[in-house]
Amino acid sequence: MKKGLKTRLLLSSAPAGLTLLLSFGIMPTALAQASGEAVPVANSAPAEAPSPSKPAPGNDGANADQTPAAPTGFWDRSNLLGAMGGLRPWLGKYGVSVSLQETSEYLNNLSGGVKRGGAYDGLTQLAINADLERAVGLPGGTFNVSGLQIHGASLTQRNLLTLQSASGIEADSTTRLWELWYQQSVLAGKADLKVGQQSLDQEFMVSQYAAPFMNATFGWPVLPSVNMPAGGPAYPLSSLGVRLRARPSDAWTVLAGVFDGNPAGGDAGDPQKLNRHGTNFNLGNGALLIGEIQYAINQRSADASAPQPAALPGTYKLGFWYNTERFADQQFDNTGLSLANPASTRMPQSHRGNYSLYAVADQMVWRASADSPQSVGVFARVMGAPGDRNLVDVGVNAGMTLKAPFRGRDNDVVGLAVGYAKIGSHSRGLDSDTGALTTPGYPVRSAETIIEATYLYQVTPWWQLQADFQYAFRPAGGIPDPGNPSQRVGNEAVAGVRTNIVF
Repeated sequence: MKKGLKTRLLLSSAPAGLTLLLSFGIMPTALAQASGEAVPVANSAPAEAPSPSKPAPGNDGANADQTPAAPTGFWDRSNLLGAMGGLRPWLGKYGVSVSLQETSEYLNNLSGGVKRGGAYDGLTQLAINADLERAVGLPGGTFNVSGLQIHGASLTQRNLLTLQSASGIEADSTTRLWELWYQQSVLAGKADLKVGQQSLDQEFMVSQYAAPFMNATFGWPVLPSVNMPAGGPAYPLSSLGVRLRARPSDAWTVLAGVFDGNPAGGDAGDPQKLNRHGTNFNLGNGALLIGEIQYAINQRSADASAPQPAALPGTYKLGFWYNTERFADQQFDNTGLSLANPASTRMPQSHRGNYSLYAVADQMVWRASADSPQSVGVFARVMGAPGDRNLVDVGVNAGMTLKAPFRGRDNDVVGLAVGYAKIGSHSRGLDSDTGALTTPGYPVRSAETIIEATYLYQVTPWWQLQADFQYAFRPAGGIPDPGNPSQRVGNEAVAGVRTNIVF
């Protein structure tokens, strides 16, 4: 369930046999900023969608003069369909890559929540990327267009009601445009400018070591997902805007962008239904300004012949976002009375603008040897926002991944992570007022905590299987059960399996 609808559902509740499906896959798993040695990830929509600045896998022959030929054997090549009868190498000569990927999963709520049982959901992604220098002779130009076909049902919306969705690919079933942009390299390659429809979860707030986890909060975090209009320009929505990326040195990267403030194009109704096919190209909903500075240490050179650092790599990021729209207070009306007061006008106070500050850290902390695939990486991501106009005022992610956990399993990943979402001060205040003024004993929400354990099994370079377990403490911070308002929604245990195939 995408963000805005989920928020309204939770706010409205505040005051008153497993089938494993064969999947077919899309886009290379690529992160906006790979720090050192990336871990393989099962493409969980936002954070793992294709990085358009890199060619898709299976672009056989596109760079044959610079690199060894890619493996062509069925079990060794990077995608299921290989060269596609020569189509991929032919397109590669003109700088064009086409990538297709299907992610399918089944999740089951074993205990707690508002309903037991399971749900299947899936995501097909298609992307076309063009190097315009090779295609039409325009140096430094890149064109990208991508689309989504979302299918299945949302376990979170139907059974869980958590703020941190159990899966990063859950969304309304539809076929939609995702991104459509042009990027131009400037300043002798030290910077590039991207213009068009963009999804911010591809570049901003990204954590490398959080990528393998299935819960949505480890991709696009819960705080912007819940607090931004329509959940912000992130999967499955995007916004028109301009992004500048500059690299003053190998260690430093600066990102800055201005985007339309509401990717749905309106506030009344489900944001995904308001922009059902991703073709609402809006520019009249305020502005979202976002910036991020990144510092990378001990990064391995792409040149295999160059000296490589012996120290362990890491990436550290600081960022902010600011939305110029107006935002409703979570506790008080326009006269200063609590919204729970029977005498309230029910018209919330209006605050100009909304903002958040955040920090992200990815650090490898152990590696068996300089040339060993076995390593341990840790991550942490912390962000805060004003508690008067936001349902969530603090969001925290932290965890660790072990790559190559067993001999001969160099690309498998084991991970353990926690996601924490603290309910904002005014939302908690409204709960207290409701208990004092209208509904004695009404529960006061506090915070939602998710713990996730996962194992990612790389069957072939183009096929991944993933087993996953999540446990949610105090779903949505401790909201009443809609079917039994006298008690809270119970803690939830969710087990699932995901399969991902890259065509």
